[in-house]
Amino acid sequence: MKSFSGVCLVAALLAASVQAQTVVPTQGQSSQQVQQDMSDCQNIAASSASSASSTSSAHVGGRVRGAAAGAAAGAVGAEVRGRQHDEVYDRVDDDVKRDYRQNRAEQTAAAGAVVGGMHQRQERRQDRRTQQQTASSASATAYTSCLQGRGYQVTP
Repeated sequence: MKSFSGVCLVAALLAASVQAQTVVPTQGQSSQQVQQDMSDCQNIAASSASSASSTSSAHVGGRVRGAAAGAAAGAVGAEVRGRQHDEVYDRVDDDVKRDYRQNRAEQTAAAGAVVGGMHQRQERRQDRRTQQQTASSASATAYTSCLQGRGYQVTP
C-alpha cells in the first residue's frame, strides 16, 4: 500500500511538473505524435521515479537503542545519586542498592524507548521527504530528456 501511495504522489508531482513545461516540436511532429511522445515519456519518467524511490534504508531498532541507553543512564545516575550520600549509602544493604538501580534503569529505559521511537519516526519522515524530492527530480529529468531525445524543445 505504501508503494501505491508513493506512485500516486510521484504521478501527481509528475503531472504538476509536466503542466509547467512548454514542449515545442522541432522536427515537424504532428499533434498526434506529440501526444503519443508525451504519454510515452510520462510513462518512462514515472517508472524512473518509482525505481528511484524504491531504494530505501529501513530505520529499525530505535526503541531498543533508546531503551538500552536509558537503562544505562538510569543505572549510572542511581549509582551517582547514591554516592553523593556516602555516609548513608555505605550502610544500605547491597540488595537494596541493586533494586534501586534496577528500578531507576527500568524507568529511564521506558523513557528511552519513547525517545528512541520518536527519533526513528523522524528519520523515516526525513527519508520519505528526501525520496520524494529525489523521485520528483528524477522524473522531471527523465521526462525532459526523453522528449529532447525525440526531437522536442522543452522549456520550464
